[in-house]
Amino acid sequence: MKPTPESPVATTVVPSPNHGERQRPVDMLILHYTGMDQASEALLRLANPLAEVSCHYFVFEDGRVVQMVPEGRRAWHAGVSAWEGERDTNSRSIGIEIAHPGHAGGLPPYPEAQIAAVTALAQDILARWPIRADRVLAHSDVAPGRKEDPGEGFPWERLHRAGVGHWVAPAPIRDGRFFAEGDAGQPIEALQAMFALYGYDQPVTGAFDANMRAVVEAFQRHFRPARIDGVADSSTITTLRDLIASRPG
Repeated sequence: MKPTPESPVATTVVPSPNHGERQRPVDMLILHYTGMDQASEALLRLANPLAEVSCHYFVFEDGRVVQMVPEGRRAWHAGVSAWEGERDTNSRSIGIEIAHPGHAGGLPPYPEAQIAAVTALAQDILARWPIRADRVLAHSDVAPGRKEDPGEGFPWERLHRAGVGHWVAPAPIRDGRFFAEGDAGQPIEALQAMFALYGYDQPVTGAFDANMRAVVEAFQRHFRPARIDGVADSSTITTLRDLIASRPG
């Protein structure tokens, strides 16, 4: 008997063997891009047992959606990652791979049909699983410095308007005081504590090191995409403050 997708947004099942038992309840949704030129090649890789990667859903450029791993199983999509102190994010999350060439392919705009499909799929998943808005995340959020997807061109604000994810209007970019790699002291400690409070894997050390720069870049990529430079300027800090203040629950 042909398997039926769990989401009505998906049209078929292309099974991947790359999954295991969950160790935690599902409470996260993580969005990725494939970072490959051809969607068909990306799909084959996610179904290849030798690749040891997978996802729950795969979204083609034209909006077609296929399911690869049952939602109740632990797909291998996030890799080494962390959020709110939890390092087995694969156990807690549902992963959506979006066919897209990524930064290496020039980061072209996401097609309209594809974004509409991602939005509808995410809405359906959120209707069935207890996932807070602030736990709908980019791969880059949970793996700063290692991953950049789905990238600064992904329309997070549009998804938020459709009820998917957490968002505030980014504070305007202005001249003024900023913090950057090499800085240290109590203000850096306070800023690190803010990033950790929101969920990023940011230890409070008081030193603005390469790890913190990666966290700042990941934050900007998702929430302040007009400039991704790893510098904690007033726009970045204010946007982070507003997100914490408006965090659900």
